[in-house]
Amino acid sequence: MDYSISTESPQMEITTSRQMLAWLDEQRLSIALTTYQIGKLFLIGLKENGNLSIFERTFNRCMGMCATENGFYLSSLYQVWRFENLFRFGERQDGYDRLYVPQVGYTTGDLDIHDMAVDGAGRLVFVNTLFGCLATLSQTHSFKPLWRPPFISKLAAEDRCHLNGLAMKDGASAFVTIVGESDVADGWRELRSGGGIVMDVASNEIIARGLSMPHSPRWYNGRLWLLNAGSGEFGYIEPESGRFEPVTFCAGYLRGLHFHGDFALVGTSLPRHNRTFSGLPLDAMLQARNAQPRCGIQVIDLRTGDAVHWLRFEGMLNEIYDVITLPGVRTPMALGFKTDEIRRVISLDLS
Repeated sequence: MDYSISTESPQMEITTSRQMLAWLDEQRLSIALTTYQIGKLFLIGLKENGNLSIFERTFNRCMGMCATENGFYLSSLYQVWRFENLFRFGERQDGYDRLYVPQVGYTTGDLDIHDMAVDGAGRLVFVNTLFGCLATLSQTHSFKPLWRPPFISKLAAEDRCHLNGLAMKDGASAFVTIVGESDVADGWRELRSGGGIVMDVASNEIIARGLSMPHSPRWYNGRLWLLNAGSGEFGYIEPESGRFEPVTFCAGYLRGLHFHGDFALVGTSLPRHNRTFSGLPLDAMLQARNAQPRCGIQVIDLRTGDAVHWLRFEGMLNEIYDVITLPGVRTPMALGFKTDEIRRVISLDLS
């Protein structure tokens, strides 16, 4: 199925596999994704007539997301926003069943925040890539550091290792992905092809090596899954050997991973033609399959490893950073700051 939408930027085409919309309906969920390339938050669901619903808002360099009980967190260029749904159960407006409002914002400065997660105490933990550490929000400062790799000698705004991914386990920060084990400014760039590692936060030990720009680690169903972005492979870390076991090849540079039941949703991007993305194993993997990279979402059945459904972007959008699911949501919308609607939405807390 083909769809086109008009945004403040040039037109974009969205294509889905034949059963993608039926799958969303069957699973009773919507999808939220970010792209810092064009600074957009997209909320994707189904209209009342069963057609695709696409709602977008502008947030400069929006990247990391994580779900909360009533909404989600979103990182942007120099702020973190907590979105809350204002609709009561069963309430609808103009066909939408959720209205997400940026209720609370924290000014962090430009930390290049990547993955985010909420721990067992309800605290937001985020990957502070610029400083190469895990951090949390501060009421009085830009951030509060929580952990850094032992090979990083000091906290400095130098993006030394490109720490980018965070996996939670039992409510605690458990694993991180790092592009290169470097302790000099921007040193990770020389280690892109095979210098990627996974670290255990509690033990400070490296549990996997030899990866190519690993992203989006997630602990799910007793396994540590991740995206080996530089080779276009979705897979998991074998605990005994520390070897990465690929499950599915996706035609693109991979970032953004979320699980729902027996399925994994994987974000795919077109690799940039610059120093950061050139010379990666992905080039040879695509050539061997006579394939072109794609930007979109792949839905992978964990029982078979097959990419059973997909959603694809063409036109102005080439890159995706993060993707999450919104269970129980059919047609979501959100408020932003580019229009004056946010002035007129007022809610009362009568609890």
